[in-house]
Amino acid sequence: MGNKKQNLFIILGAIFLTNAILAELIGVKIFSLEQSLGWEPANLNIFGYTLDFNLTAGVMIWPVVFITTDIINEYFGKAGVRKISFIAVGCITYAFLMIWLVTKLSPAAFWLDVNSTDPDGNYFNMNFAFNKIFTQGLGIIIGSIIAFLIGQFLDVIIFQRLRKVTGEKMIWLRATGSTLISQLIDSFVVLAIAFYLLAPAGSRWDFSQVMSVGSLNYIYKFIVAIALTPLIYLGHFLIDRYLGEDADRIKEEASQSSF
Repeated sequence: MGNKKQNLFIILGAIFLTNAILAELIGVKIFSLEQSLGWEPANLNIFGYTLDFNLTAGVMIWPVVFITTDIINEYFGKAGVRKISFIAVGCITYAFLMIWLVTKLSPAAFWLDVNSTDPDGNYFNMNFAFNKIFTQGLGIIIGSIIAFLIGQFLDVIIFQRLRKVTGEKMIWLRATGSTLISQLIDSFVVLAIAFYLLAPAGSRWDFSQVMSVGSLNYIYKFIVAIALTPLIYLGHFLIDRYLGEDADRIKEEASQSSF
């Protein structure tokens, strides 16, 4: 059974790390949810700002990270979530460092030549585009990592407290409930650090804009968290079958673990 439990942590950890790093890398793209679905702009008025659902592409897969967090929490407890969270921060930091170093390399002339025009024949600076896509402001990186850690640890604490109340029942309450509360904090922390506290004076948002955009992001995350609740149950079903008769014992041990 030790091998099964170890293999399970490796699989869940791989899913967690892959999606956490990927979400950071693709997060530079801002997409229109309404246009992607063929809908009219939402035009929501929040704290005096009229906003549409223009979201970072990272929100497409961050829910997978938090679902995986809840599953790791269920079977490996607080210690398991702490371990994978710190590994993720290390991997994300390493990824950004390597990307930064790569952008400092001089581009090959033939690479610039081959990619010198867009499909319409207009001049295109491939090196500039590469650097623009793969680098982000220091404030965004710091804000993202801090928000990630706060969200992870808040999620695990709320999850375990709800588990003490619900026991083995009401998986949806402790999993979805902990995600909704942790994401409420995460949605505002990353924006406050990146665009309010650490942003250059000329591009700094005012606090009401942080609150309005954060509210819009949270509305999306709230809807997605509710919609993905069935995946939590599917994950538990598959893992319980894999672990067999030891599943309950492993979950009970996980509930007793500490940071």
